[in-house]
Amino acid sequence: MENFTIQRIFYAFLSLLLIFNYGMVLRGVVQKIVARAHGRFDPPMWQPYINLVKVFSMRTAISHGIMFYLGPVFRLAGGLGLYLFIPAVFGSVWLQNFSFSGDVILVIYFIFFGQLGMALGAAESGHPYSAMGIMRGLAQVTVSEIPFTLAVIAIAAQYNTLSITEIVAAQQGGFMNWTLITNPVATLAGMLAFLGMMMHSPFDLHIAPQEIPIGPPTEYQSTFLGYMQANRAFFASAKLILFMNLFFGGATSIPEMVVKTFLLYMTTVLVGVVNPRFRLEDSIRWFIKIPTAVGIIAVLIYTI
Repeated sequence: MENFTIQRIFYAFLSLLLIFNYGMVLRGVVQKIVARAHGRFDPPMWQPYINLVKVFSMRTAISHGIMFYLGPVFRLAGGLGLYLFIPAVFGSVWLQNFSFSGDVILVIYFIFFGQLGMALGAAESGHPYSAMGIMRGLAQVTVSEIPFTLAVIAIAAQYNTLSITEIVAAQQGGFMNWTLITNPVATLAGMLAFLGMMMHSPFDLHIAPQEIPIGPPTEYQSTFLGYMQANRAFFASAKLILFMNLFFGGATSIPEMVVKTFLLYMTTVLVGVVNPRFRLEDSIRWFIKIPTAVGIIAVLIYTI
């Protein structure tokens, strides 16, 4: 039993190492694509690694309350927890992670956990616009999770399980078994929510680029900023794998996982490149009207 536990921990470490580097490479690729789309000089693909080393080599003399320092830790814990309870590759021994029955409920909590920790940390930052950032970030996460939760309820009712592994298992056997085909309404609700959860334009409200000096790059420096940059790799990759498992049949190999998650990520990048940013009230109104309505229809289809 002890050897089995050590083996699972070792496999989890290797899994985290793989997904971290995959997330960093994704960020590097996306930065180049967005720069080309905007007509700017594009940074090298390894720029995220350079930025991470730079911020971790710095120290800060700023002193705030204890929650300010725990904010990035909570944020990182949310990304790590989300990934560790999702099967990255179905049937793989070392990429199965700690998936268990009912884990889909747990991962929903983890998605919100990191954002809540950052809100508590920002509240002690001393920044005059922290309240605005907190309001925007929590509002964006909350309204985007409503249609996502409705989509998850519809999927759970369809497959009669709350286990992500069992949901993926039910989609094996070919493209026609994917949730995309068997439950397109829930897939549509989930993908509309996915646009907001990835926080690309037009839903990048928590930082509000070019508008106000607010957000983690302003309030946090040095190692604390490094934790958040590392979490971006974990969190983005984990959400991509989660949506791949729920709606697109999961993956039975690493190359399949890379192809599916890359295409998912490019969907949000494409939307972000061609659309200007919403105002907060426009974003909330949009999520409540369209994705939530689609999610309610998906639930009604499988519960009535």
